[in-house]
Amino acid sequence: MYLKLANMDRVYESMVKDHFQRNEQMLLVSGARQVGKTTVGKAIGEGERFHYLNWDLQEDRLAILEGQRSLSANLGSEPHQTIVFDELHKYADWKNFLKGFYDAYHELKWDILATGSARLDTFRKGGDSLLGRYFHLQMFPLSVAELLWTEFDERLIRAPRELNDDLWQSLLRFGGFPEPLLKSNTRFHRQWSRSRQDRLFQEDIRTLGKGFDVLKIELLAELVVLNAGSLLNYSSLAKIIRASVESIQRWLTLLEQLSFCFRLRPWTKNISRSIAKEPKLFLNDWSSLSDVGKRSENFVANALMKAVEGWNDMGLGEFGLYFIRTKEKREVDFVVTRESEPWFLVEVKTSDTHLSPQLEYFQKLIKASHAFQVVVELPYKDVDCFSIEKPVVVPAKTFLSQLL
Repeated sequence: MYLKLANMDRVYESMVKDHFQRNEQMLLVSGARQVGKTTVGKAIGEGERFHYLNWDLQEDRLAILEGQRSLSANLGSEPHQTIVFDELHKYADWKNFLKGFYDAYHELKWDILATGSARLDTFRKGGDSLLGRYFHLQMFPLSVAELLWTEFDERLIRAPRELNDDLWQSLLRFGGFPEPLLKSNTRFHRQWSRSRQDRLFQEDIRTLGKGFDVLKIELLAELVVLNAGSLLNYSSLAKIIRASVESIQRWLTLLEQLSFCFRLRPWTKNISRSIAKEPKLFLNDWSSLSDVGKRSENFVANALMKAVEGWNDMGLGEFGLYFIRTKEKREVDFVVTRESEPWFLVEVKTSDTHLSPQLEYFQKLIKASHAFQVVVELPYKDVDCFSIEKPVVVPAKTFLSQLL
């Protein structure tokens, strides 16, 4: 089956354009391999004042290596141009190059966009800082909301809208990366997943620096998949892989920078006997999980993280994503905070519609405005989830359509 969509515009195109309308800083866009960065980079401009350079193309790479002045001579001196540097993180001196380019031609009001498979806001390779010269935007896979809304605005919560059921089922099964989602073919998805993982370990990790033990990092990635959604025990992982705890922590950070996975910390404020240290691990590609329960939880986790990071990156406030668990094993899957205060709780279920008592308990304890039991297999219901303040069971189809 090949899904036919009315358009495949990404909400990130709108977010990039919004950034350049409001700001003079460069924009660094990062995200997982094949998440759609190149598509967005090419879609934000056209005509003589739009220039796209891809580090993977030899001609463009040579133009960048010749230096800022040589490159700008080819681009001309017209103001208000848009320049896109795709996959620039593969250039060892990318940060100094961008700093010099921005400082030399800032007065021309050029819109400068750089993309990379590594998180360009956190990965540093020495040299002077870009502080004050850029903002960062992290791209995530397609979500329910993005398949319904492609225009960015300042609303945090949208009106609910129903997603086509075929697309909903494909999103759950094949994940949110554009190509396998559009194909919605099991054999293609297997081949695509294998190829993406091979390039992650054979190319991306080596690009970021020498000295990494790629075989052990690959084993760690396999354990991350097996433990997705579970509490993280660094010592246990270190024993299995035969590496130090410090190495495990460093390699997990590397996998996070490459958008393979992400960690959530526990929320501890106003919760006695809460777990304070152990984070939870989640995958950026939930389609690699065969367990239905784990897939549902990772699916919702990605949607929440995408919303939180998007709201933060676009300057809409200060948001965070955590989980709650006490030493007595009372827990809720997720809590989203706003301005450092609990905003809403989320408990994920595949099919269980019996309201979890933990939602009411923790909502009263931490004074969250909303508490949702998000059920993946419930049919869509046309109701604004955020109009309800008491703990409530809601369809994932409805709840997720209201995010980013």
